[in-house]
Amino acid sequence: MPQSFLSGPRIQPPALTGRESVTELVDRVFTAYNSARLREAAHLLRREILAEDVTVGLSLSGALTPPGFGTSCLVPLIEAGFVDWIVSTGANLYHDAHHALGHSIHAGSPWANDVELREQGAIRIYDILFDQSVLFETDAFFRKVLGEPEFRATLSTPELHYRVGRYVCELEARRGATGISLLGAAYRNAVPLFVSSPGDSSIGMNAAALGLDGDGPIVDVNRDVNLSAAIVYSAKKAGGRTACWILGGGSPKNFLLQTEPHLHEVLGIPEAGHDFFMQFTDARPDTGGLSGATPSEAVSWGKIDPDQLPSTVVAYVDSTIALPLLTHYALANVPPRRPRRLCERLDELLAQLKAARGTLGPAVD
Repeated sequence: MPQSFLSGPRIQPPALTGRESVTELVDRVFTAYNSARLREAAHLLRREILAEDVTVGLSLSGALTPPGFGTSCLVPLIEAGFVDWIVSTGANLYHDAHHALGHSIHAGSPWANDVELREQGAIRIYDILFDQSVLFETDAFFRKVLGEPEFRATLSTPELHYRVGRYVCELEARRGATGISLLGAAYRNAVPLFVSSPGDSSIGMNAAALGLDGDGPIVDVNRDVNLSAAIVYSAKKAGGRTACWILGGGSPKNFLLQTEPHLHEVLGIPEAGHDFFMQFTDARPDTGGLSGATPSEAVSWGKIDPDQLPSTVVAYVDSTIALPLLTHYALANVPPRRPRRLCERLDELLAQLKAARGTLGPAVD
């Protein structure tokens, strides 16, 4: 028999009874294909990524906060110390505020007549529906907050969202609803919230509206790039490791991964790449897009340490399925970690990066 190919565990799952825990389901019944990749991701989380010495970066794309995955999954992960910094679309943070403001979002049908919805003032995100007044009132909240004196400054996106988070926490407290908002949880735990394309959301649109009158914040995207790399550099300098947990793809995925090329390619700081890569996506690699690019391809860019390729997992599964399962699995199997509170150290981290930089890029004739 070809023993070298038959060394894996025998596939012989138990019959389900309905009394199993999520851990038992994942460990014993997710036997092959993308269920096995999800099982491998769960084991990678438990065994490696959530170790004390690993700084975990999470990227968020797709509409995860409107259906409440911020409340059900992201807030518990932050409160457990399982996420140290985040790169998100601006839309996820904008829609997160709906929940903090107490607005109602409703389950609906993906087959609703959108012309009728428009006529009745209803907004649809696939099978989620809400009144357009939710947008107007959330816009008003952000314009009021971003118009406060403390926002008349040049800020990175994590500094901007950290300040916004304080107002969101006050909203939650007034409503007796602390713990429902990603922005609020990130503020309480000083988790940096980066947005890789800050103008591409309603938060950016409202900041731009204030800017017409010379008011509101100016976002320093250069500081964003350097701060994100500084987080990774500081973790490695202290003898730790770094992990990339990627939900979806797009710009947040690239911004999370580009920290390593920024260190070694641009700033001249020797670096091998991130230690762990875990992605949940429906994007194919053969179209050439970044969303579907594999960890092996990322090695060629210096984004992932080639020696750590065995510690990478890609599962082709909807993030809205994977995230609740992985959140439950992590909370059930890993003790809480002490939050790193990186938002309170951003200036210190940037100073470390400045001191470490080498020659900027290759010589040009």
